[in-house]
Amino acid sequence: MEPTRALRVHERELIKERLVEGKSLRAIASELGRAPSTISREIKRGSLRGTVRSYEFTRAERYAREMRRRPKPLKIVSDRLLHRLVQCGLHFGLSPEQIVGRLKRARPDDSRFHLCHETVYRTLYLQARGELRREISSALRTGRTMRRPQKRADERRRRVPEAIRISERPAEALDRSVPGHWEGDLIVGKHGKSSIGTVVERRSNFTALVWMDPGLPRSEALILGLKKSLAGLPDDLRSTLTWDQGIEMSRHEAVVETSNIDVYFADPRSPWQRATNENTNGLLRQYFPKGTDLSVHTPEELKRVEDLLNDRPRKRLEFATPREVFSEYLLR
Repeated sequence: MEPTRALRVHERELIKERLVEGKSLRAIASELGRAPSTISREIKRGSLRGTVRSYEFTRAERYAREMRRRPKPLKIVSDRLLHRLVQCGLHFGLSPEQIVGRLKRARPDDSRFHLCHETVYRTLYLQARGELRREISSALRTGRTMRRPQKRADERRRRVPEAIRISERPAEALDRSVPGHWEGDLIVGKHGKSSIGTVVERRSNFTALVWMDPGLPRSEALILGLKKSLAGLPDDLRSTLTWDQGIEMSRHEAVVETSNIDVYFADPRSPWQRATNENTNGLLRQYFPKGTDLSVHTPEELKRVEDLLNDRPRKRLEFATPREVFSEYLLR
């Protein structure tokens, strides 16, 4: 019979019998069709002193049953001191990985304080209540209180047909010294039913927010919004637009025609290829929080937020504002 992953009662009983007979661990492992390391660990768990002579299969079986019980208590929650130390680290703005590293560094010989940073995350997500819940928004960048399951391969969203890949984009688009290269995407509202287009110029970080008519199909609303946002720019400031492979850009040929700009698409699951836009979208969530209806925002409200971003000094621009840098190109 094919051995199960866990040892069974009759196997533990046989281990005890063979140990009494003086059989070696390798001989027992061979008889049971198990690895010698499995037998060695089993004896250590079922022995009072970790020795061969003190092994008792009944004790080992009770231990195995206890370990199989679910749900298991979370390590941090069940240890008051460890819980307090993790809370303290979160309070001072440390990431879970930094907290874990400091605990191990401070107590290298005490396994009680040795844990994986995933354990901290799991505690935050699964036991996000009380004091730990209040710490989440300040300790974790996303502020989430639950994990987001990864989509299966057969659930991935549709890709843009006949998309021109980013690898075909002109090399000058990588150089921030050359203006006119843009990155874009959508920020999506509650239940994916509303959205705002965001377009950012790579050199200056100048941002244009695209109001999308909620009464139109998303792809059509995006085309009209992009045309309005980009149409007034000089030709040399409309060189390329790099977009995420969202289906809202399925009619990208129309964007090329109406806005006179070449459209390219980043590789799937590669947000770093549109890093300027991704960073800007993160800033925009301060004004347009996730899980809210974005269709309630008027074009005038979008213009107000757009102005706030474009008038914000940026360290990368030596504390000039995106509007100041972008205006230099408009005046040439």
